[in-house]
Amino acid sequence: MIEILSTAELARARATGALVGTILHTLRSRVVPGTTPLDIDRWARELILDAGAVSCYVDYAPSFGRGPFGHYICTSVNDAVLHGMPHDVALADGDLLTLDLAVTLDGIAADAAISFLVGDARPAGSVALIDATERALAAGIAAARPGARIGDISAAIGAVLDSAGYPINTEFGGHGIGSTMHQDPHVPNTGRPGRGYPLRPGMLLALEPWAMADTDRLVTDADGWTLRSATGARTAHSEHTVAITEDGAEVLTRAPRG
Repeated sequence: MIEILSTAELARARATGALVGTILHTLRSRVVPGTTPLDIDRWARELILDAGAVSCYVDYAPSFGRGPFGHYICTSVNDAVLHGMPHDVALADGDLLTLDLAVTLDGIAADAAISFLVGDARPAGSVALIDATERALAAGIAAARPGARIGDISAAIGAVLDSAGYPINTEFGGHGIGSTMHQDPHVPNTGRPGRGYPLRPGMLLALEPWAMADTDRLVTDADGWTLRSATGARTAHSEHTVAITEDGAEVLTRAPRG
C-alpha cells in the first residue's frame, strides 16, 4: 500500500515527526557511560506516553523477528545495526550507539534513527562511519522530489556509501510510511537512477542509510531481533521521515533547534 496524505494529514505528520525528533534529542542528551539500553527504553516509554503517542514497536511482530518486539525503542550497540533489543548491559565510553524510534500520533507514524558515540572516546573509524551514513541520508533527501523515482534516491544514497568504501546490504532499507510504520515502496540503499516508483506530493518516506565497516552480511542474535555485522565490525544508521512536497522533500523528524 502506498498512501498519499492530504493537507490535513500532512499537518499531523509534521506533529508526529517533531515528536520523534524531540524524543531522540532528549534521549541522546541523557546517555552517558553507565547508562543501559533498558534505561533508554524506560525513558522512551515515558516520553511517548506523556505525549499521548503510541509506540510502533511494542506489538511489532514481522515475519523476520521473534515477536512481538516488546520494547519502545531499538538500541543497537557497536556491531549491532538494526532492531537492537534493549538489554541490561551498561554502555561504555566510546560505544557506538544507534537509537531507532517510531511512534504514531493522531493516526500518523514517523520513524527516525541517530547514531552517536557514548562519552568522550572516539575509536578509530567510528566518526567516519557515522558521518558517511549522515551524508548518504542528506544525499537521499536531496534526490527526493516530485517526478523523481525511488531509484534516484537509492542511487544517491549508494553513491555516498560506496565512495566511502562501505559495502551495501539491500535486505533492509527505507520504506513508505503513513498510517502504519512500514508501507510500500521499499527504498534500497543502492540502486539505479530513473527506475522504480515515481514520487508524488503527499508521499511520506522513511529514508535510512546504514552501513557496516567491512561487510554486507548480517547475523541475528539469539534474542531473535538484533541484527549485527557478520564480522563484528562497527555499524551506523541514520534515518529521517520526509514528506514529498511540490518543492522537494520536507524533513519531519529533525531534532529541535537550540
